[in-house]
Amino acid sequence: MLKVLFAGTPEVAVPALRRLAEDKEHFEVVAVLTRPDAPQGRGRKLTPSPVKEAALDLGIPVLECDPKEPTFIAELKVTGAEAGAVVAYGKILKEDVLGALPMGWYNLHFSLLPQWRGAAPVQRSVWSGDTITGATVFRLTKGMDTGPILAQSTCEIGAHETSGDILSRLAEDGSHLLASALTAMAEGRIVQQAQPQGAYEVAKKITHEDARIRFDVPVFAVDRQIRACTPEPGAWCMLHPQGASDDSRMQAASDKNVVSLSTERDMGDAEPFHVLKARPVDANDSQVPVDLKPGMLASTKKHVWIGTATAPLELEEVKAQGKKAMRAADWARGARLSADAYVD
Repeated sequence: MLKVLFAGTPEVAVPALRRLAEDKEHFEVVAVLTRPDAPQGRGRKLTPSPVKEAALDLGIPVLECDPKEPTFIAELKVTGAEAGAVVAYGKILKEDVLGALPMGWYNLHFSLLPQWRGAAPVQRSVWSGDTITGATVFRLTKGMDTGPILAQSTCEIGAHETSGDILSRLAEDGSHLLASALTAMAEGRIVQQAQPQGAYEVAKKITHEDARIRFDVPVFAVDRQIRACTPEPGAWCMLHPQGASDDSRMQAASDKNVVSLSTERDMGDAEPFHVLKARPVDANDSQVPVDLKPGMLASTKKHVWIGTATAPLELEEVKAQGKKAMRAADWARGARLSADAYVD
């Protein structure tokens, strides 16, 4: 039986923790390392991480100390762990920590390494238009996600799947992959393969500003951005329900090449607007307005569209400022949008 220390923080790491904890034939999860409780919500109440909550539910001791602290290695050795299993822990483990467990540390990463090393592999994969992704179990070494690979599995990216949809699937499938890879490693039945050398895309973290939707690009690119940023950090834009000011309209009319008024629009009525679900329209649908400029809104009783650089995008679910998430058509009926309403 392999004694494992599990390191993880968000909900996506919980399936792997539970899988290892439930497999008492092969594993003993001796402790869980997670991030300290963090303030959440409007009240900024200190809230435990999903992994901490799962660990307490399973009766597993929790460590919340920083691996950079001088006392961390001593605390690590007290646990009796032989190997570490890491899933979205969120902190870099330095070489002295990586060398502190006799059988090493192993990470479940949600991409097909060496592609998409880094913090947001699924989000970047969706945004780039990949059709295949997967999960990789590899040994942690000094470099960022560069260690030798133990096992991989693949999955398709559905045409309308968000990064959240894919992460949920990979979290469950990856929990099995991690358990089987660690078992094979402990029993000496696996040969670790070095990652091939080369230049590969790095999956940089997506910031709040990155998630601001651009509409001056083709509709497929808008769709990818929204799906990549859903649910976190959340795709958003600014809603101008009454349209542009008179001065802005006159300036735009004087320039035949203007397709977006983003620099001259009246920001007085602007409010944050989140797009939770959308999809490119069917080009053969006669109901769809064909002359919408980027960012311009159009709606009927059952549909809401936004113009892009090519075909319109149909909104399906949205969240306006101060409102609950709702069907886009329901929102539009109560939003009192002018004929010149737009987003940017």
